[in-house]
Amino acid sequence: MGVILATSRSFSDGDLDLVGRARAAGHEVVRGPAHHGLAELAPLLAAAEGWIAGTGPVTDEHLAAAPNLRVVARYGVGTEAVDLDAALRRGIPVTNTPGANADAVADHAVGLMLAALRFIPDGDRRVRAGDWSVRRGRELGAATVGIVGFGRIGQGVARRLGGFGSRVLATDPFLPADVLVERGAEPIDLDELFRSADLITLHAPGGQTLVDAARLDSIRPGLILVNTARPDLVDEAAIADALRDGRLGAYAADTLNGDTAASASPLLADDLADRVTVTPHLGAQTTQAVDNMGSMSLDDVLAVLAGRSPAHPVSPRL
Repeated sequence: MGVILATSRSFSDGDLDLVGRARAAGHEVVRGPAHHGLAELAPLLAAAEGWIAGTGPVTDEHLAAAPNLRVVARYGVGTEAVDLDAALRRGIPVTNTPGANADAVADHAVGLMLAALRFIPDGDRRVRAGDWSVRRGRELGAATVGIVGFGRIGQGVARRLGGFGSRVLATDPFLPADVLVERGAEPIDLDELFRSADLITLHAPGGQTLVDAARLDSIRPGLILVNTARPDLVDEAAIADALRDGRLGAYAADTLNGDTAASASPLLADDLADRVTVTPHLGAQTTQAVDNMGSMSLDDVLAVLAGRSPAHPVSPRL
């Protein structure tokens, strides 16, 4: 019986029995730590033929500790934590799960929009403190919404906004204008989007700062900014300044710089609590998304172990 190492906390934690599916295919699933600490993981890697990897690092040192490893299946979309060059040198294909959590994150982005527009978290806090005064919000259907990054998640957001009746603008350097139009958005360049939108939602890849002090100087007063993508897309200090001086109306995000160590983030200051909503990376945490990511990653591992090509390769199949 072959060994499949799973280091994602939520693998097979949805409605589907993926551990049973692996067993039926003749493989044993062994659990490992999500942080991917090499000292703890090395004994498990030594026996692994397949690795369903969470968000922790997958380095050349990890791969060197796995002489029998034939495939790494990233449980999720991002592969920035995986040393793809090292995997390629060692002849180990890497896969991911594109689109598996797109609907979940699109739902969450729209939820954060509504929370910010209607002061929902602040209203809950005030009622619990005995304050039943009303803050007047705005309707999503009356807003011009700018989508930065029009991949699967951005397009899912656009579809949902169509039901509200919002005007939808979008920018994406990798897609032609006719594709944006066909999928429900008005094409626009990034700077003009920031000048034109009432609400902006970020769905771009990380590794770039799209919202800084200079760009915040160009926005419509009271703009609402939503970020379910990456924390480095925004300058958090600049956002805090813009919230305090009224240029920015609200910020709602599913991530912060440093994440669980983000207690020092300027956006968590007490005086901004009524304008900032932060959730703990739960955008992709639905039963359906967990089942999708688990099924896609396991199916790719089983395919490689059976001598077939995986359906979702990130690096070439060698």
